[in-house]
Amino acid sequence: MILACGYAQAHPSAEGIAMQPDKSQHALSSLAIWAALLAVYVVWGSTYLAIRFAVQTMPPFLMASARFLIAGSVLYAWRRLKGDPAPTTIEWRSAAVVGLCLLLGGNGGLVWAEQKVASSIAALLIGATPLWMALIDTLRPGGQKPGVQTILGIVIGFCGIVLLINPTQAVGSGESVDLVGAIVLLAAAFSWSAGSLYSRKATLPASPLLGTAMEMLVGGAALLVFGILVGDVGRLDVRSMAPTSWLGLGYLIVFGSWIGFSAYTWLLRVAPTPLVSTYAYVNPVVAVVLGFLLAGEALTARSILATAIIVGAVILTTRRSPAKPQPVIPPVPAPQFADVPVEE
Repeated sequence: MILACGYAQAHPSAEGIAMQPDKSQHALSSLAIWAALLAVYVVWGSTYLAIRFAVQTMPPFLMASARFLIAGSVLYAWRRLKGDPAPTTIEWRSAAVVGLCLLLGGNGGLVWAEQKVASSIAALLIGATPLWMALIDTLRPGGQKPGVQTILGIVIGFCGIVLLINPTQAVGSGESVDLVGAIVLLAAAFSWSAGSLYSRKATLPASPLLGTAMEMLVGGAALLVFGILVGDVGRLDVRSMAPTSWLGLGYLIVFGSWIGFSAYTWLLRVAPTPLVSTYAYVNPVVAVVLGFLLAGEALTARSILATAIIVGAVILTTRRSPAKPQPVIPPVPAPQFADVPVEE
């Protein structure tokens, strides 16, 4: 998938310049898009279970630090060798803000909480990130005012979260969701949302992969420092690390950071945004199913209901409402241009 991203960047035709592709080229492009989308669906949905296995015998913050420092270093070196220009100071500053919010606050909270909360529950709470993004965008100065559909989605989604983490009710097997872990996950989702909104207008490199690598390097370094401060080093015992933890870490580096991120950034260039955004609906479902099949996590009527409510609310919040009819304006002579999709 990294090769696919490289192709999209190296060949302008992959980014929408007018050409006359034949049917076989069109079919190949569609197949590549769906293959990348399937990778994002399955890979990102499965990383929650990989994190659970990794943190069973590895200190969480040092594990996450190793993941992003290794993945970011290789990705940064590759993009620089491919000719991406050296980032400016402003670009590094923007990448630092995004990396701290997404990887220290977002992923750091996730890996810590998965010591206390099942991977399927963690995926559902993190999967509510679009709800946080809509809420933050509504409350911030100059933010976009929500419509009725968005407000309804936010309300329904947080009702699903309350149903999921209610500590007075059993989720399954006589156990309730750890309240501290759930609160940390909600804070992690908030941090990820804030970083994502900031990144929309941040000054970042033209190459999405180079920017991703920079965010990984900053986030990985911050996770390392934070892990040292909270005592992860004292809990580090390489001899006691289980093979499943090493496999989990390797999976997170190769599939989660390289293939997953590469597929996602390539899709953002070549596929419609509404299609790419469907990963937010699918990932929690994949995580719930994998947690049940591979880790024996509880799958009860209550958790299934909460899954349906949260995923449905995310769909409702992120789906565009039909455009309102615009007033008719008298035509004036103007040059004719090809239709250009409006970026969100």
